[in-house]
Amino acid sequence: MSARIGVAVMAALLALYILLVAQRAWLLLTSGQVVGVAMGVALVVLPLIAAWALWREIAFGVGAQRLSRRMEADGALPAEELDVRASGRPDRAQADALFPRYREDVQAHPDDWRAWFRLGLAYDGAGDRRRAREAMRTAIRLEKSARA
Repeated sequence: MSARIGVAVMAALLALYILLVAQRAWLLLTSGQVVGVAMGVALVVLPLIAAWALWREIAFGVGAQRLSRRMEADGALPAEELDVRASGRPDRAQADALFPRYREDVQAHPDDWRAWFRLGLAYDGAGDRRRAREAMRTAIRLEKSARA
């Protein structure tokens, strides 16, 4: 629940930022000066990029949470329990030892969103956040196409 509150606060702050920047952009666009108009255009583009990035991250979080609930309901989450460090992150050596099994599962079942989800968890446990997010995005995409 605290993650949702954090996301809501960040989304509200970004919305406030977009509103304030839009006001400045309007003032610059209507200034009639070449430099002001150029800066106004930049101030229109940057909040659009920020809003797109926020939307993408929220959609990713909602999708990953939906898949996690489905996996838990199906009893398909990995059963291994790893030791955790003081930071709360899994022990990297143990996670690395489990990783090949999940990679092989994806290679054997490339269209199974559950295999991709478990691979994403394995990447995350091994500390590779970029690949974890890629695997989760693949799982979300495959699950959506399976529902359609």
